Amino acid sequence: MRPLSVHARAWAELLRLPALFTVPGDALAGAAATGLCPGRGTALAVTSSLCLYEAGMALNDWADRAEDAVDRPHRPIPSGRVHPAAALTAAAALTAAGLALAARAGRPALTVATALAGTVWAYDLSLKHTEAGPATMATARALDLLLGATATATGPAAGLGARGARGARGLRVGRGRDAAGVGRGARAARAAGATEVAGADGVAVAGVAGGLGRMGGGAGQAGGPGQVGGGAAPAGGSSRVVRGAARPGGFARAADGASRGERPGRPPGGARGGRAVREGAGRVSSALPSALALGAHTLAVTSVSRHETQGGSTTAPLGALATTLALAHAVARPRRVAPGPPSLPTGRRPAVRFGLPGTTHAPRWAADTGALARAALALAYVTTAARPFLHAALNPSPPLTQRAVGAGIRALIPLQAALAARSGSLGSALVAASLAPAARRFARRVSVT
Repeated sequence: MRPLSVHARAWAELLRLPALFTVPGDALAGAAATGLCPGRGTALAVTSSLCLYEAGMALNDWADRAEDAVDRPHRPIPSGRVHPAAALTAAAALTAAGLALAARAGRPALTVATALAGTVWAYDLSLKHTEAGPATMATARALDLLLGATATATGPAAGLGARGARGARGLRVGRGRDAAGVGRGARAARAAGATEVAGADGVAVAGVAGGLGRMGGGAGQAGGPGQVGGGAAPAGGSSRVVRGAARPGGFARAADGASRGERPGRPPGGARGGRAVREGAGRVSSALPSALALGAHTLAVTSVSRHETQGGSTTAPLGALATTLALAHAVARPRRVAPGPPSLPTGRRPAVRFGLPGTTHAPRWAADTGALARAALALAYVTTAARPFLHAALNPSPPLTQRAVGAGIRALIPLQAALAARSGSLGSALVAASLAPAARRFARRVSVT
């Protein structure tokens, strides 16, 4: 084997590359729990999670280098294939990269990622060999799922496509400029002694002294009538009527918010912004059950891993087996949906009253497909984890215990897919489940423990 291949294999063992396939499903399951389609924020959460996960792997071997020199001298650092300083540098660099990627998804995502990074470093440096170790690792996995939910619900283009988000931002900016122009135009019209004439079809502004104030755009140009509610008025041109004529007997609405008594020059976005924050927080909170499920599985697997080098514990594998069966039963059941009207995008109102004839429901075949997918993924989860846990409980030797830990780590993939399917996102479930064959194949070459 060439030196480059030896070096690459050493880093693959240090970073436990086969376990990397268990990470994207966290963000996908979190995004599915919010009820939104995965977007740019979800992709940023996936890449951030990958960096933070690998940072934890490198830091773990650096912190355990003295222990591994006795129990597992074949590991990359005790065997001399990777220098301890290089492992620590890689952990710091990957942590910084993960936080930078999370920051691109917004401040809420960065907050969750910071908590995740702090949990990982606290586990590797001080809490791993304490009673709080399994719970800390479970918290890290739950935070990883919540990172995907937060980045999807509050990140860039949340709930919209990128083009839709740009359009919405442009509309808000345009409305703000129009409102500002209304204030300036009104002041200019008053200074020039303009009179406002109300009609059934619109508003026309007549000026004196050879020029008029331009409503919705600033001061008018000399030598021609002003323009109402729109673009520049050419010299000598005719006036334009506000787009969207006024109701009979009333004034036309200029620049959206002005007729509602809102303050000119400031877009009416405060209320919508507050509603968007509340809606995003509500969607993130809907991912808590999925995060608790992943945390429970991680807690069980981590409890088994504490005895993988010496063996001798039957309680931890039995507890992990019971947890696996309970979670499989939970994810196979349909998710309860709170009664009430469906949520609408920020700033939108229902066009008709809910409950009127013509309301559409999900087709029966879609519900049957979802139930079948949940059952199949729950079965795959049990098949992957239950049998190795049972073997480790019957014979708690180090090889069988290590095999149970590896199976428990790989079982995260069908569990994540089942959680996504339970949330109604079959596409995310299929993407997560498709990573299982690659994880199994690479685990034959590089150990995940």
